[in-house]
Amino acid sequence: MNTTKLIRLIIFGVVFILFINTSPEASTVIKKESGKWKLYVDSKEFRIKGVTFGEEVRKETIGRYLKDLKFLGVNTIRTWGTNEATQILLDSCHAYGIKVMVGIWMRHGRPGMEGDDNFNYLEDVKGMEVMYNDALQTVKKYKDHPAVLFWGVGNEVYLNIATDPEKKAYSLFLEKVCSAIKKEDPNHPIASVEAWTFGFNWWKEYCPSVDIYATNVYGSGANQIPEELTKLGIDKPYVITEFGVDGEWGVPVDKKGLKIEPGDNQKYDVIAKGYKDWIENKSNCLGVYVFHYEVNKGNHGAVWLLLYYNGMYRPQYWATREAFTGKKPVNHVPVINTFAVLDTTLPTGTWMPVKLDVLDVDNDALEISFHYNQRIGSRVRMDQINPLEYRGSLSEGFEVKVPQENGLIKIYAFVKDAYNNLGIAQTSFVVNNGKNAEKLIPGAKVTLPFYVYKDGVNPPYIPTAYMGDYKDLRVDAAHRQITYSGTGSIKITYDNPAGWYGLGFVDPPDDWGDKPGGYDVSGATKFTFWAKATNENVIATFGFGLIGKDKEFYDTERKSLKVQLTNQWKKYEINVSKSDLRCIRSGFTIFGGGIGEPYSIYIDDIMFE
Repeated sequence: MNTTKLIRLIIFGVVFILFINTSPEASTVIKKESGKWKLYVDSKEFRIKGVTFGEEVRKETIGRYLKDLKFLGVNTIRTWGTNEATQILLDSCHAYGIKVMVGIWMRHGRPGMEGDDNFNYLEDVKGMEVMYNDALQTVKKYKDHPAVLFWGVGNEVYLNIATDPEKKAYSLFLEKVCSAIKKEDPNHPIASVEAWTFGFNWWKEYCPSVDIYATNVYGSGANQIPEELTKLGIDKPYVITEFGVDGEWGVPVDKKGLKIEPGDNQKYDVIAKGYKDWIENKSNCLGVYVFHYEVNKGNHGAVWLLLYYNGMYRPQYWATREAFTGKKPVNHVPVINTFAVLDTTLPTGTWMPVKLDVLDVDNDALEISFHYNQRIGSRVRMDQINPLEYRGSLSEGFEVKVPQENGLIKIYAFVKDAYNNLGIAQTSFVVNNGKNAEKLIPGAKVTLPFYVYKDGVNPPYIPTAYMGDYKDLRVDAAHRQITYSGTGSIKITYDNPAGWYGLGFVDPPDDWGDKPGGYDVSGATKFTFWAKATNENVIATFGFGLIGKDKEFYDTERKSLKVQLTNQWKKYEINVSKSDLRCIRSGFTIFGGGIGEPYSIYIDDIMFE
């Protein structure tokens, strides 16, 4: 063979390999065949057997979670947006043969379950430009990644927009985003996600670039989606992007006023049987994402909906495996046949008998514990699961101690077996401390030390309470250049040579005592923080507590310390050993004024300890 032919063969081989490795690998196609919508990945039919994914993504642990998902029969996960860990997630998913529905977040038009956003699609042109550019950047960055299944643009936006003119404006913007994505990436379909069918008519009229109608639907509602599409005259494939038992929004209340949570058996059956009866056999359904895979969550929502609770297997875990693989549990979750407390009201501190009957078919050793959940107060407080003091045994019976609350609470029985399964039952109870009981709603309970600020990561309080000449104030709550410890600090810059300013870090944000919030830091003996300034003439007053008792929801304590700062980091301390710390809504406050020239203050590691 001569040299020229050899070179041509080598070039042809390289081109062929490149074509094989890049052209079909990242391609997802929707087809309608014999009246049935189907999804194809790399020319092979792909039936969506997914879960929504919320676990923290780190190189050291992501493989363990993905291996667990493969055990469940999961072939795709759904995210709501992207962040700095998305590349790691996509790379890891590809290594495990799991595809990703990549979320692209669209802001909500009014406060809702996803947060306290309040975006105006009629007027905020700059905000829409930011979302548009972010969406396109996401697509450009990840469109060639082989783990991408399709794009999911927005989540329950119509549900969280108040008026039809705003919904139309959002629809037009959504089409602009989706059509641009389609031009940038013709190899992946585009879905948009809504609760129930709230977006279907809007997509039909204004959003032809939406290829897949995605719906978050729970319980037997999943069985009704094809009928709803037919009523609306829509011939589109759909995917269920959240699925499980009916949530709080769709269940009745008991005689005490508590939303009746489905039992563990219902939680299992809705997924295991519901998948086969309501999802798998629908001709225009591409599949389902079960809600929700987050291993280490331990709150009210985790009890109700998640596959895990604080690392323990819930019925939804094994139900997902049966739905996707047809296999029964390796070891069964303990069944609580009876769980009941007294049908009366009792004051705090009373010992109350409990009826508990438990069955474990695998005859494992069992661990029993009791917990409760507050049903009034802030969103954070109502999501907490708190331990109950209890005594007794399965053979002799149990008693629980009525907690320091007032009003309706939810009481749980937890039964853990030797296989790390957790069975849970719940009931309602009313704590009655008399007519003279204080009306105060405490803050969410915390453990000490409690960081008001640490590196700017998931801060419990947000700097939204501006006072005085706040237009001359600049606040960077995630400053990275100058820190006392860790990766972030607060930098406050005041440009006015005179005047004064005040700033409060508060919960809930943008509230001055009209809504419940704050944290219960009872037991703390001191409040500490580190601070310094760029000018040694800076005098400022630091502390916590801002809202007085003239408001319905107030700080139970207000403390402050006036100091002259130096240009070196220094720790400051306020004694709170005799303070009422049951509800601290304003976790940090600062008041200062001009010194004749601009200056900056740096603050770090604010905590109750």
